[in-house]
Amino acid sequence: MSSTSRTRLVAAAATTVLAALSLTACNDGTGTQDEGGAAGTTPSATASHSPAPSAATDQSSSTDSTDPTGSSAGTGSAGTGTGSAGGAATSAKRTPTSKAPSSSGRPVTCEGSTVRTVAAPLTRPVNHMLLTVTNTGSKSCYLYGYPVVRFGEAQAVPPVIEASQPQAVVTLAPGESGYASVNLSATDGSSANGYTAKTLTVYFQGRSGNGTVGKSAHPSLPAQGTYVDDALKVTYWQQSMDDAVTW
Repeated sequence: MSSTSRTRLVAAAATTVLAALSLTACNDGTGTQDEGGAAGTTPSATASHSPAPSAATDQSSSTDSTDPTGSSAGTGSAGTGTGSAGGAATSAKRTPTSKAPSSSGRPVTCEGSTVRTVAAPLTRPVNHMLLTVTNTGSKSCYLYGYPVVRFGEAQAVPPVIEASQPQAVVTLAPGESGYASVNLSATDGSSANGYTAKTLTVYFQGRSGNGTVGKSAHPSLPAQGTYVDDALKVTYWQQSMDDAVTW
C-alpha cells in the first residue's frame, strides 16, 4: 500500500472516531432531555389518578371507630355486625328467664288452702245456695269436678247433676272465681229427712275425680242455719255464675 493510501485510511479512521465521539456527546445531551420528557409524561399520568389517594383517605376515615357520624359503609357494616352479635347474646341470656315462669307457674289443684269459699243463699231459684270459690294463691288452679259438700253431721254425700258438667275443666287465675249451686230442698216439701244444718264443709276433688284432695273449706251459714232434705244435690263447678244458677 502506498503512503498516500495509508494516509487517507488513517485520516478516514480518525474522522470516524471523531464522528462517533460527536454522536456520543450529542446523545448524552439531547438524549437525556428526551428521556426527561418521557419521564415528565409519566408523572403527568400519575397526577391524573389523584382521586385514588382521596379514596384511600375516605376509607381510612370510614374505618375510624371514633367517627361520630357512623355514616360510612365500613362503620355501618361493623356496627350492624356488632349489633347482631349483641342482640344474640342478649337473647341467649333472656331465654332461661322467659322459660322459668312457665315452669314455676304451672297450675295446681284448687283446694282449701289456696282459695276462699263463700256460701250465699239465692232467691232465684228458690231453695238454692251459691258457692263461690276465689283463687287466693299466686298460681292458677284447676277446679276439678264438683263440690263435695257436707251439711252438719250428714253421712251421705249429695249427688251431682250430671247434665251440668262443663265442656272444660274450670281454671282460675289468681283472683278469679268459680261457681257451683246447691239445690237444698224440694220446693213443694215433698222430700223426706229434712233438717236444719248449722255448719258446712266443702271438699275439693282431684283430677281423677276419686276422693278429695288438700284441705277442706268451711264457709259460714246464716245464723238460723240452712234447711236441707233428700232433694239435696249440687252442680259441677262452672266458670261463670250464670251457668251455675241455671240448674
